[in-house]
Amino acid sequence: MSDMRIPAPAAIADTVVLRAERLGKTYAEGKLRTPVFDGLDLSVERGETVAILGASGAGKSTLLHLLGGLDTPTAGEVYVTGQKMSGLGDAARGRLRNHALGFVYQFHHLLPEFTAVENVMLPVVLGGASVREAAQKATALLDAVGLSHRLAHKPGELSGGERQRAAVARALVNRPACVLGDEPTGNLDEKTAATVFDLMLALNRDQRTSLVLVTHDRRLARRLDRVLELHEGRLRELAPGEV
Repeated sequence: MSDMRIPAPAAIADTVVLRAERLGKTYAEGKLRTPVFDGLDLSVERGETVAILGASGAGKSTLLHLLGGLDTPTAGEVYVTGQKMSGLGDAARGRLRNHALGFVYQFHHLLPEFTAVENVMLPVVLGGASVREAAQKATALLDAVGLSHRLAHKPGELSGGERQRAAVARALVNRPACVLGDEPTGNLDEKTAATVFDLMLALNRDQRTSLVLVTHDRRLARRLDRVLELHEGRLRELAPGEV
């Protein structure tokens, strides 16, 4: 990863995979307006790992949804691999999410009627690949996360840690430019959480996939390249002694 935080304009498309410029989000209900943040900037370089800390209700999950194109900002822009999300139609935005982004949540969100390998295959099939190619990619990644013996098991037959490892595999199966994690280990015991987190970091190094992680766990946050705090609608980078 480059040490240069603000690359020259000509290099932005090559080094920055995720960028938010003057991002704002305000929720409206009748005449009531509730601003979450306004004028927020963020830049994530290829292969970089970033933790976002903040109190409950600070807007961390909202920010992650905006970065992932799952919600629409009321101001500003989000760029994924150099493409402006607001300039894309729904179908094109969905294709960009599928190919360039991976998502891991606190709860695995695996489809209960599908096996582990079928769940991981799904993003590949949705991307237009054949079932055979999708099965090969999913099997290889499930093997990489230690689930080669669980391919045919449905989520209800897996432990909590196994389900989350399958969710990580699903997020990474298309080799996205960036993975967005919303408390991905928050529903696990300490030992299992550490195992899943180690796995995410190992795959980050192997695939050069960037990682943006919302977490309350400062011990985990300290292991990432940068730690940011979301407070009163602003992101502030924390020094090592502040984490």
